[in-house]
This record gives sequence, structure tokens and C-alpha cells, in this order.
Amino acid sequence: MWKKYIILSITFAFVFQAYAQKHNDMKQAVEYLASQELGGRFPATAGDTLASEYILGELRGLKLKPIVKGKKKKGFYHNFTYGKTEERTTHNIIAVLPGKDKKLRNEYIVVGSHYDHLGLGGQGSGSRRPDTLGVHPGADDNASGDAVVLQLAKHFKKVGSPRSIIFAFFGAEEQGLIGSKNFVEWMKHDDGQRINLPADLKGIVAMVNLDMVGRMRDNAMSVSGTGTSSEFKTIIEHVAEQNNLHVTCTPDGYGPSDHASFVAANIPVLFLTTGGHMEYHTPDDVPSTLNYDGMQQTLEFSQDLITQLANLPETPDFINVPSSNTMKHANFKVTLGLMPDVMGASRIPGLRADIVVAGKPAHTAGIRSGDIIQEIDGRPVKDINEYMERLSELKAGTTIPVKVLRGEDIMMFQVHLNPIEK
Repeated sequence: MWKKYIILSITFAFVFQAYAQKHNDMKQAVEYLASQELGGRFPATAGDTLASEYILGELRGLKLKPIVKGKKKKGFYHNFTYGKTEERTTHNIIAVLPGKDKKLRNEYIVVGSHYDHLGLGGQGSGSRRPDTLGVHPGADDNASGDAVVLQLAKHFKKVGSPRSIIFAFFGAEEQGLIGSKNFVEWMKHDDGQRINLPADLKGIVAMVNLDMVGRMRDNAMSVSGTGTSSEFKTIIEHVAEQNNLHVTCTPDGYGPSDHASFVAANIPVLFLTTGGHMEYHTPDDVPSTLNYDGMQQTLEFSQDLITQLANLPETPDFINVPSSNTMKHANFKVTLGLMPDVMGASRIPGLRADIVVAGKPAHTAGIRSGDIIQEIDGRPVKDINEYMERLSELKAGTTIPVKVLRGEDIMMFQVHLNPIEK
């Protein structure tokens, strides 16, 4: 009996040690990539170079394969130039793990994240505080994704994969998905320089993108692209159940991140994110705000997901799913000034207001972050789609009742609607 306890204790100690090591490695990666020293990782700056060298060092240490011949360590760089008024040259950082299965190793899965960010911010940068110049560290956006992808590379290097895996860290994502678009275009034509990659784009059978995965709340995650291949939704639901995660599935693969470059090329995609927050695109997106236990959950979910994809007996089919993002098509004239729970993490009927912005109509009326909106102007709200439908019906200059659940209390607020600022 005592032997059994000793063996169990030793096993637990090894498992805990491995868990702690991954946790610490991810935290260290985020703290470096989102440090003040790197200055916000704007493309073609010193911070961009330092971030690239850090990621490159990690990939080379794993003895993964380069993608450009004859360039020694720079063989992991896919260079590109962009910009009309001011040209900038930067790169994607890419490494390949060849597959083990004789049949499947000629099919490749891209596992990617973007490593760039907004630099010092300023007008036209995408900063949510354009009048404030200062380092935008981008801890969640997207040092969190980079840290997880690096751990995925370590995991699959150790255990192997039937299909080949391309680990990609895309540059200039914040400037319009430029790095991923350039990679997709590069893969369409053989320039004689590529090695260890498929002959053309047809060899890429799926893409998994991790962007902003550092702020998990209530064990909830959003996965887009679940309808872009016929087996994806079943796989996601199965892996989510195994990992005790609440996952909201969106069928289409469109959206403002690098997976969109692949779905536009008829490649099935899955986009993993833990959602937005008030620190997004501000100087306050710093390492101390991240949920590293949640990142560990994302890592374990991703490992299981990619394992399932890598072992599919047949090539994933591609389904062209129209965009379901009705938000961008709706003609909104007003805003409540809040960030809704797009992942549907709340189990209570209604739509949770994750963040209520100070000074905006909802906050002025008394609504607070965490309140669950159940009615707007007397009409029910049960999810994000009904919320957007209600918003599209409202007019500026009016005052409407909004019913919310706060804790166990039902509360009613009168919200005066201002027009959306152009």
C-alpha cells in the first residue's frame, strides 16, 4: 500500500513540476515581449528586432526546420516590405515540424499568432488612446498568443505529429494582416527559396490562430471558424468538454486577425480568443493583468485540439461560410458604451456587460460592469444577436429603460442615448 502512495506522490510531483514549468515559461515570454525595452514591437523597429530574435532563439533551440534555404539562422524569416508613403521591411518568423506519418506528413497545419503591436501609439495607430504617446506593451495582444504557440511548439516537438505543423509568428498584423497575407501569397508561387514547406498553398489543410488568449474569465473561450470544415464543431465541443471549458462557437472564419488571410484562400480555420477588455490597445495592456492559469487552460485545450486535427484520417474539407458578424453590417445610430460578453460565458439568461465605459450612456445611468442585461426598451435580450438587434432599433436623443440583473437583484435604469461619435 505504501509503495502505491509513494508512486502516486512521485507521479503527482512530476506532473505538477511540468505544469509549473510551462506556466513560468509562458509568463517569462510575456514579460519579455511586453516589456518597456521592446517599445511596443512596432514593425521594423528595434523592439521588433528584439522580439524576433527572442522567438527565433526559442524555435532554433527546439531544432525545428527553417523555411528559406541558405540563410543560416535567418532561414526562419520570411521577409516582406509594405507601405506606400513609408516603406517598412519586417518578417514573419516560421518554423516547421515534419510529420511522422508517411501519408499525412505532406499535409500541413499552420499554428499561428502575431508578434507585432502598436509601438508608442498615437494618431492613426489603432490605439484607443490616440492622444497619449507611450509604450503599448501588448501583453494580451498578442504576447499571450505568442507564449502559448511557443509552448505548443515545444509540446509537439516532444511528442511528434502525424501531419506536419508550421509554427508561424506573423508580423505587421496590426497594420492590416500584412504578414499573414504576404505568407499566403508567397505560398501560391514557388520562388525557389522555400524549404520544408508544402509545394504550394494546397498543402496547407488547416490553420489555428491564437490572438488575445491571456484574459480568460469563467473558464470561457470563443472559437471562430467552427463551420469552415464539417468536423470542426464536433471536435471543438469534444475537446472543450474534456478540458471543462465553456466554448462559444462561431461558424464563419472571418474577423480582424490572421486567420482571415487563410479562410480567404479557402483554407479551413479555427480562431481562439478569450475576448476583449478595457486595456485593449492601450498602454495598460501589461503582463500583470493576464490570467496565467487561464493561459495554461488555453494551452492544454490547444494541444488537444491540434492533436485531433493532426490525426484526422481524411483531409479536412473546406466550407465557405458567409460572415455572421451582423455588428459590422448593422446601421447603429446609438451606443450604450459597453463591451458585451461576446463569448456567452454567463449561464444566466441575458447578456453580461463585461465592461461599462465611464462617461458613456450606460455608466451615466448607473449600469456597471458585470450587470446582466435582460431587457432593452421593454424587449428581451438573451444573447449578443438580440442585443445588436435592439441597438439597431434605437434612436439618438431618446431615453429608454434597460433592465439588468445585478447579483440577485433586478434593477431598472433610464438610459439617455447619445448619437455615435463619428
